[in-house]
Amino acid sequence: MSKKFHFIAIGGAVMHNLALALLEKGAEVTGSDDEIYEPSRTRLGNAGILPKEKGWFPEKIHDKLDGIILGMHARIDNPELQRARELGLNIYSFPEFIYEQSKDKKRVVISGSHGKTTITSMILHVLQYHELNFDFLVGAQIAGFDLMVGLSEAPIIIIEGDEYLTSPLDRRPKFFHYYHHILLMSGIAWDHFNVFPTFENYRVQFEKLVEMTPEGGSFIYCKEDEEVRKIGESQSGKNFNVSPYGIHPHVIREGKTYLVHETLEIPIHIFGEHNLQNLQGALHVCLELGLSKSQFYEAIQEFKGAAKRQEILAQSDYSILFRDFAHAPSKLKATAEAVKKQFPERRLIAVQELHTYSSLNKDFVDNYAHTFDAADIAIVYLNPKAVSLKKLELMDEATLRNAFQRNDLKVFTDISQLKNFLEAQDYQHTNLLLMSSGNYDDMDLNILKIKINQKTH
Repeated sequence: MSKKFHFIAIGGAVMHNLALALLEKGAEVTGSDDEIYEPSRTRLGNAGILPKEKGWFPEKIHDKLDGIILGMHARIDNPELQRARELGLNIYSFPEFIYEQSKDKKRVVISGSHGKTTITSMILHVLQYHELNFDFLVGAQIAGFDLMVGLSEAPIIIIEGDEYLTSPLDRRPKFFHYYHHILLMSGIAWDHFNVFPTFENYRVQFEKLVEMTPEGGSFIYCKEDEEVRKIGESQSGKNFNVSPYGIHPHVIREGKTYLVHETLEIPIHIFGEHNLQNLQGALHVCLELGLSKSQFYEAIQEFKGAAKRQEILAQSDYSILFRDFAHAPSKLKATAEAVKKQFPERRLIAVQELHTYSSLNKDFVDNYAHTFDAADIAIVYLNPKAVSLKKLELMDEATLRNAFQRNDLKVFTDISQLKNFLEAQDYQHTNLLLMSSGNYDDMDLNILKIKINQKTH
């Protein structure tokens, strides 16, 4: 008999993917949410499990359910959650449920403030390329995979381990719930200011995660990151394997990056030092899982990157329009520097939408100092409506210029003015980099794409 699960807050990016994965596995799935955006709405609708109306309905909760899966978006006083507790139903947070489904598998967790999605995507790409059997959880839609969650009878699962809070009932980071056998840590740079009010409080979560590595397990860490290196170097004498990694040897020629391995030069589609660290970390994990170096290099040549990570939206011989998820200071700095280093002869126009609670908070914004130094034209966009929704104070141009340490920083608070400015630029020998975890108020990019796609001389 098929199992029955109800999702409280089914519309979330990962939540709706888990709902679809369970449906694919033969479970009966229902759900509720007070708001469902695209692409979740269409995907749930096509699968026949889109809630008929918005809101919370305690009558959907009954004692025949095998479990409730509780999304972070739900509040602690949610009426469906209250009803589930009254009935004594099994209530799982998202990570708890993933663990329940993978208790008998080898669990690989990819952690860190940046690079998690890219490293996870690289590993998945290599495993899929060689037609190996695996389950997964990744934080973005990636090429070759219909869902962000895969659950089967596979012997291993690759998990992107997020440090954000588990659920309204559990204020600990998600990654504590996966009980890894193999842990990779890419870097620690203060994020989620609203949840971890001090850097020390943020950093200690990662220390605790490493302490959970079991006897005979593996801890793989990026030695290029100062904070992670300190944790890694303090693990001597532990009863698990500790492996540092750095930047993969490489050369750049005419805007193209080649991996250097023994006598070979291997062309790849991605670039930038952070990505070459990510790639080296992915290689370490793949070797732990029993693949050879030659298998890894054969597969990684085909890897195009995760969605919204140095994603190319338009390009000509002398110009590229990139979109990137970068929003935290370390991500912004790494992405801008990577594009400039890859194309040093081109002008770089870089735009950052301040969208997260941390980035819009004047007590945190000084962490963005010098993150935009690689850009020839540096632009910040913030939406006054987003600021007021987060109950914050709108920062003025002088505050932002001081925070970013750039007196020539351009600041826009009106999307049409930003659009007009960008469309008026000459893109000959110029790259445009749009960075945000938001969507620039759905700014129409068609004119920019046309300008950049034109062959220039």
